[in-house]
Amino acid sequence: DVQLQASGGGLVQAGGSLRLSCLATGFSFDDYGIGWFRQAPGKEREGVSWIASSDGPAYYADSVKGRFTVSRDNAKNTVYLQMNSLKPEDTAVYHCAAYYGAAWSQVRYLKYDEYNYWGQGTQVTVSS
Repeated sequence: DVQLQASGGGLVQAGGSLRLSCLATGFSFDDYGIGWFRQAPGKEREGVSWIASSDGPAYYADSVKGRFTVSRDNAKNTVYLQMNSLKPEDTAVYHCAAYYGAAWSQVRYLKYDEYNYWGQGTQVTVSS
């Protein structure tokens, strides 16, 4: 059974940190890249960060660049999103999603329905 589970959200004060985890089961995790997305009330879903199937290459949205770091541990079938210097505008439900076969340069432009798997979200709330 395919599962992709995001966890690690919570309530944190502005300037604080959280680490989100995306745990995959039921598919060949190390063959898939992972994207992180978020959606805040009243706003459209936006891409936050992407990491390739092998560690190293990563993209970040301008709004989080320099504050967030994505990494993966394929031995644990887990991708992490370390979020530092959090701001109230980071408040959202965060989802992870897996993709296969896309050219790295095109990953940021994939349509949402082109991702192979989506996980349930985890709530991040940053107080001012």
